[in-house]
Amino acid sequence: MLTILGFGMIATFLVLIMLKKMSPIAALVLIPALFCVFVGKGAHLGDYVIKGVGSLAPTAAMLMFAIIYFGVMIDVGLFDPIVRGILRFCKADPMRVVVGTAVLAAIVSLDGDGSTTFMITVSAMYPLYKRLGMSLVVMTGVAAIANGVMNTLPWGGPTARAATALKLDASDIFVPMIPALAVGLVAVLVLSYVLGMRERGRVGYLSLDKVLEPESETVLVGAGGAGSGDAASKASGGGAGTDAPDGDDFQGLDSARETLRPKLYWFNALLTVALLTSMIMEWLPIPVLFLIGAALALTVNFPHIPDQKARIAAHADNVVNVSGMVFAAAVFTGVLNGTGMVKHMADWLVGVVPDSMGSQMGLVTGLLSLPLTYFMSNDGFYFGVLPVLAEAGAAHGVSPLEIARASLAGQALHMSSPLVPAVYVLVGMAKVEFGDHTRFTVKWAALTCLVVLGSGILFGII
Repeated sequence: MLTILGFGMIATFLVLIMLKKMSPIAALVLIPALFCVFVGKGAHLGDYVIKGVGSLAPTAAMLMFAIIYFGVMIDVGLFDPIVRGILRFCKADPMRVVVGTAVLAAIVSLDGDGSTTFMITVSAMYPLYKRLGMSLVVMTGVAAIANGVMNTLPWGGPTARAATALKLDASDIFVPMIPALAVGLVAVLVLSYVLGMRERGRVGYLSLDKVLEPESETVLVGAGGAGSGDAASKASGGGAGTDAPDGDDFQGLDSARETLRPKLYWFNALLTVALLTSMIMEWLPIPVLFLIGAALALTVNFPHIPDQKARIAAHADNVVNVSGMVFAAAVFTGVLNGTGMVKHMADWLVGVVPDSMGSQMGLVTGLLSLPLTYFMSNDGFYFGVLPVLAEAGAAHGVSPLEIARASLAGQALHMSSPLVPAVYVLVGMAKVEFGDHTRFTVKWAALTCLVVLGSGILFGII
């Protein structure tokens, strides 16, 4: 019964948000609360929610101060050279823009944190997508899939969880998987090329000079975008238009904005490198690092308190939206775990695997990792399900290392799960509906996962 209710709760949530019948925050709170009553444990709802909130509070704190930190870095111009470099590469060609999105997301993903990756990628690419009139779900989809493949880095989370759960060495899991993951990255680039060509056919191709010119009627039709600006200011900024009617412009390249701090550029660059290094080396918990980083960034760049308040206020919308979404997700995960739905769902899925497939437990684990890491947290999958799969594999002569490697195959899809806080940073900053992102991304992410899994089997890794 709990198995049916668990899948029913997740299906109800996904259907309602994809049909835009409820907002994600409302759905994350009300649907699990209702199903908790159906299970007959409504009296324990408060305990489940408090436990869920407690487990996700560090994540919410990290996102809150990470948004402020990277918001300040964007304000002061730290990422302006990156945006200009991407502009030069993209040359206002939609195909290059999408490929550039994939490359940027993959590179920034080296820090191992999805939220950071999405904040930097969206900050750099969003203005260009808006100016060219390109689909924003293409941006969020490509960024999420690229980050999902890179999320398998030992410090990214899944590999460490698999190693801990099965008492293995993380390097023994990850290093042999590198060829399969490399093929996965190639698949992401091929996908971004195909999607980019489709976008080029839809919005047309403009030269970079045309994009940087004050918009004429022709440019509006060709780019499908909006906005106009002063040609001189564009030229001096090396970027694109300002004062777009809908408020979406190339502020990241506006050389006239008052928040720029060119004299502090290297301080900000070194502070960011130190912050990312500290995250990778795990010198302090990530929420603490971003809290300290945000405080330093605000104090040094904006020593006057009114200016600090203005910067915090400027990013308040993102902070409230994302942290609110995380705490709402705590209700969902709290009910899933507290009622035992997750355990029953996992046991059922493992139980439906026929004995004849025992020798193929690597393949089975890889295939199961797609839906399981999408419908539950990485903690739930790696600490709750993976040991069971490893035991089943061992009974049929399949090593735990193969099972652990196969379990990484589903990460490209996992990064778009409604239970992943970082995805709300992605869709929130990109101003994309979560349902639209889900409809577009799931099929491409699943295909990428299958490419990684197939490559692992072909290379004899799994």
